[in-house]
Amino acid sequence: MAKQGVSVLAVAAKPRFFYGYVVVMGAAGIQLVAWGIFNTYGVFFKPLLTEFGWSRAAISGAASVSMFILGFLGIIAGGLNDRFGPRIVMTACGFIFGAGYILMSQVSALWQLYLFYGVIIGIGASSVDVISLSTVARWFTRKRGRMSGVVKAGAGIGMMMMPLVAGALILALGWRNSYLVLGALGLVSLISVTQLLRRDPAQMEQLPDGAKKTDGGDVNRLPEGLAYREVVRTRQFWLVCTAYLLTVFCTYTILVHIAPHAMDLGISVTSAASILALIGGVSTAGRLVMGGAGDRIGNKSALLICFGVLAVSLFWLLLAKELWMFYLFAVIYGFAHGGFFAVVSPIVAEMFGTRAHGVILGAVNFSGTIGGAIGPVLAGYIFDINHNYQVTFLLLAVFSVTGLVLAALLRPVGLVGLVGLVGEGDSR
Repeated sequence: MAKQGVSVLAVAAKPRFFYGYVVVMGAAGIQLVAWGIFNTYGVFFKPLLTEFGWSRAAISGAASVSMFILGFLGIIAGGLNDRFGPRIVMTACGFIFGAGYILMSQVSALWQLYLFYGVIIGIGASSVDVISLSTVARWFTRKRGRMSGVVKAGAGIGMMMMPLVAGALILALGWRNSYLVLGALGLVSLISVTQLLRRDPAQMEQLPDGAKKTDGGDVNRLPEGLAYREVVRTRQFWLVCTAYLLTVFCTYTILVHIAPHAMDLGISVTSAASILALIGGVSTAGRLVMGGAGDRIGNKSALLICFGVLAVSLFWLLLAKELWMFYLFAVIYGFAHGGFFAVVSPIVAEMFGTRAHGVILGAVNFSGTIGGAIGPVLAGYIFDINHNYQVTFLLLAVFSVTGLVLAALLRPVGLVGLVGLVGEGDSR
């Protein structure tokens, strides 16, 4: 009987598997599929240009509309996630996302490009970052940066794989059938993977980071932090938003225009796709390294490093003329690119808490997508005038330095809520 009693106690004391790691893998899968497919637009740029003869500004405009819509609706998606949880919202958006790409296979007029890619795909992509990153931020505290890096590594792997897949599909099947394949893949994969998500540890009767109840935690404790109406009154919020606007202005302009720029210089479509793939591969390392670095050295320091590396890469791009130079650019730029997207969610959580993390992150993402909406179409317009990208790349380099300055102005996280309100605490 004594042995039996010991056995029962041992089983009862055995720790439960922490479901947060399943959430991380599910969120990474969503990132891989959604952003991997989304970032193939540059590979389809030349085929669309060749078949329809539209201007680069016109084709870029559809990407800009998509970015604006996904950013604006990300605020709503974040609020819905805070209230209802991730599965309902992401399932609906996954269906819309895949349907948008299926419809892209039928494009025959410019207005359809704007409707299918700009509006429908924009709606479908609106919840990808907000849902996956905000959900993971609730499941982890001590490892938040590292786990956010793992999630965003999924996007990096997708960026590495999908442009190569899209390039191969275009050569084998044509661009229309390629969109059909990508749409079906996106629809089925996103809906399936989303079912792994849970809003927070309390739904599984667990605590953040897998802590035990005996550690002083309470599975029923509400998330801590500022309300959204309080956050928008802080200078930190607007500094983060402006810095992120400049970040996405630079990064999305590069993703849309780097492939056509390389092809303009005589580089083949497959080699141009490999530049995007290399960016995605290196960005995976950037996401993992800078996500973990944020936990160790602070997210502000990690953000400063990202802006510094971005500036170096963009000044180098002004000189790039040969394939090896583009590959070197992809390595330097890709690291910064990945780092940015691993750091943003932990910064929001550290500065403002997780009480309204979804809607706050959605607002920060929206500011970024304003930059992402303006950047590609402005770059296309400048190209149509000057017939090169030099002015655009110089502008991006200047913006990267500006972002570095704004990040340096961020106050220490511990001051939020004490001296961060606009008009208060300036003596500090």
